[in-house]
Amino acid sequence: MDFWRELKARSALVDEALDRFLPPPDAYPEVIHQAMRYSLFAGGKRLRPVLVMAAAEAVGGDPMRVIPAACAIELIHTYSLVHDDLPAMDNDDFRRGKPTCHRVYGEAVAILAGDALLTHAFGLLAKNAGYCQVPPERVVQVIEEVAAAAGTAGLIGGQVVDTLTEASRVDMPTLEYIHRHKTGALYRAAVRTGAILVGATGEQLSALTKYAEHLGLAFQIQDDILDVEGDPLKLGKPVGSDLRNRKATYPFFMGVEAARNRAREAVEAAIASLEIFDGRADFLRELARFVVERDF
Repeated sequence: MDFWRELKARSALVDEALDRFLPPPDAYPEVIHQAMRYSLFAGGKRLRPVLVMAAAEAVGGDPMRVIPAACAIELIHTYSLVHDDLPAMDNDDFRRGKPTCHRVYGEAVAILAGDALLTHAFGLLAKNAGYCQVPPERVVQVIEEVAAAAGTAGLIGGQVVDTLTEASRVDMPTLEYIHRHKTGALYRAAVRTGAILVGATGEQLSALTKYAEHLGLAFQIQDDILDVEGDPLKLGKPVGSDLRNRKATYPFFMGVEAARNRAREAVEAAIASLEIFDGRADFLRELARFVVERDF
């Protein structure tokens, strides 16, 4: 498999669908729709929506049947970035090599753009029932799962603990809580969403859940490492923000090399979780390897 070519092709499918599902930039009030699109199309690897589609494929489903849900997951991810960049949070001026949403449109519009992306995401999740003829009970299950992953039991809960522990020493269990919720919860939801919508068995869903949990951990550790030794030009943002914000990270606790080994162990565990699947899960296997090999 040519992983890069495949990733770009799948990302292009996601971009086409996102453009189709979002309000046009000239729809009134124009500024909010332009701000939503600015952040959404500012770049990014589209790993989360691609995971939704790849999980559906791994269990023998049609990836295109889950495209609205895949786009919904990306909207939620983008909303979290818009809010994370705000002065009240990380106060970042650049994201993916471009000025952040609040630097271009102001804080008020950026907050509302994030809110709008999150709200629109749940409309897209519901759309899977009519758009792709997915049984309504599966759609309801996915909406419940994604809501939990995006809420205080997931992303927001992790962000709250991350925010409240800035400038203070945290222990490893707290760091793991932050990463498994702030980052890992949405990866878990992405994989489970794709599998549930196409009718995965309990055994398949359990295996994919383990895969997603290990993958999310590996991704976050690699992110921590890149903030220490990454290339700002490739990352599209300055490095060292974790140190400036006095955040605890895996490299901080165990050193860069030990953190790198921990990420590799997580990837190996993720790949081992896919043992019950055939070649249709090969993209998931290659994506796990990519997570720790990437330099952006």
